Amino acid sequence: MADPELEAIRQRRMQELMAQHGMGNQQSSEQQKAQEEAKREADERRQMMLSQILSSEARERLARIALVKPEKARGVEDVILRAAQMGQIVEKVSEERLISLLEQINTQTTKQTKVTIQRRRNVLEDDD
Repeated sequence: MADPELEAIRQRRMQELMAQHGMGNQQSSEQQKAQEEAKREADERRQMMLSQILSSEARERLARIALVKPEKARGVEDVILRAAQMGQIVEKVSEERLISLLEQINTQTTKQTKVTIQRRRNVLEDDD
């Protein structure tokens, strides 16, 4: 992803936020169509870049993950694209490397579950 692409994504996100807060209601249908077209083109570029970076097996695994947890798959895609932009990825990412990357992300984002038990106290109970 080049800097103009990143800027387009940021601009699209800003417009989405403005629309959510009711500030973007005045937009004409032409502008909305242009936004949708820009979003579609950005997604196509993203998928094209991922197809160049990932092996076919890794792409299939990422697609299966996206079916179950789309936000996690998007995060993994972002990490892979960022690494490719910085030159850290010199060859296609294999399925094994994708698995190790997923394991690293899982260890970083593990959530601790805390269970607290609140017992009901009987109001009518009298300790006297």
